[in-house]
Amino acid sequence: MRIVFFGTPEYILPVLTSLHKTFKSKSGISPIVAVVTQSPKPVGRKKVLTYSPVDKWAHERKIPVYYHCKKLLEENVSADLGVLASFGQIIPKEVINLFTHGILNVHPSLLPKYRGASPVRATIVSGDKETGVTIIKLDEEVDHGLVISQFTEEVQTKDTTEILRKRLFERSAKILIELLPHYLKGEITPRKQEHDKAVYTTQIKKEHAFIPPKYLAAALAGKTTKERWKIPFIKKYSLFPGPNTLDSFIRAMQPWPLAWTRVTFANTTKRLKILKAHLENGKLILDEIQLEGKNPVSWKQ
Repeated sequence: MRIVFFGTPEYILPVLTSLHKTFKSKSGISPIVAVVTQSPKPVGRKKVLTYSPVDKWAHERKIPVYYHCKKLLEENVSADLGVLASFGQIIPKEVINLFTHGILNVHPSLLPKYRGASPVRATIVSGDKETGVTIIKLDEEVDHGLVISQFTEEVQTKDTTEILRKRLFERSAKILIELLPHYLKGEITPRKQEHDKAVYTTQIKKEHAFIPPKYLAAALAGKTTKERWKIPFIKKYSLFPGPNTLDSFIRAMQPWPLAWTRVTFANTTKRLKILKAHLENGKLILDEIQLEGKNPVSWKQ
C-alpha cells in the first residue's frame, strides 16, 4: 500500500503513526511515500524558522515532504490512497485524481455539522453533548464528500478543545486502520451527506476569543443576558451569554487563542486573559487569569 498523508498539527500524529506502523512492509518500508504539510514559518520574537510536527516526523524517517499539493503533480507522485487530517487547504481535482482510491478526510465532527476549520471548538461552544469523527471521501468542496465511516464520542463537561481533539484523533487512528482494508476492497458503500443540514465554521482568530465585559459580569453573578451573542467562527450562530455558555466558551478557547476581556484600572484599559474557570452554584468562577504584561495569577489574588 502506498499512501500520501496531508496534515500539519501535532494532534493528528496518532493517525499518521498508526498508518506507518500498521501497514509497514515486512522489510520495514513505510506505506507513507510522501507527506504534504504547511511550510516552515518564523515563530516568536526571534522569528525562528519552525517546521510543522508532520514535517519533523517525516524528516526523521527520510520520507519526502512537500509544501504545496500541486508539487505531487509536478513530480508525478503516484499512490494508492491519500489520507488527510487537519490540512487546511482545498485539494484541486487533478491532485485528488492522482490516487487510485481517492483521498480520505478524517474530520472531527458529525458531518454535515461543523464543516470547516473549527469543528471541535464549535462543538464545545455550542454545548453539544455528543460529537464524533466522520471519514469522508474527499471532493472539491469543503467537507462535502461521501461518508465512508462515522463514530460518536461523548463530550465531557471539562473538555477543552485540546483535550477533546486529542481524544477524537486517537480514536480515529484505530478506526481508520480497521476500515481501510474493507474500503480498498470495495466492501464499504459510501453514503451522501444531508447537505441541507450543513453548519459551517471558519478559522479562529484572536479577536474571536473576546468576551464583552458585560457578559462576563453577568455570568459571574449567575445571570444569563437576554441579548444574543453572535459567535463569529460559527456561521449564522448566536447564543445567550450566561454562566454555562461562557464556561463552554472559555474551554473552547484553550489552548489557543485563550478567552479574554477588557478591564479598566485608573482610566487605563487592559486586556485580561481568562486561563481557567469553572461553574459553582450556578455562577461562573474564574480560577486563573493573566493581565496584559503580567504573569498568570490565581483570580483570588
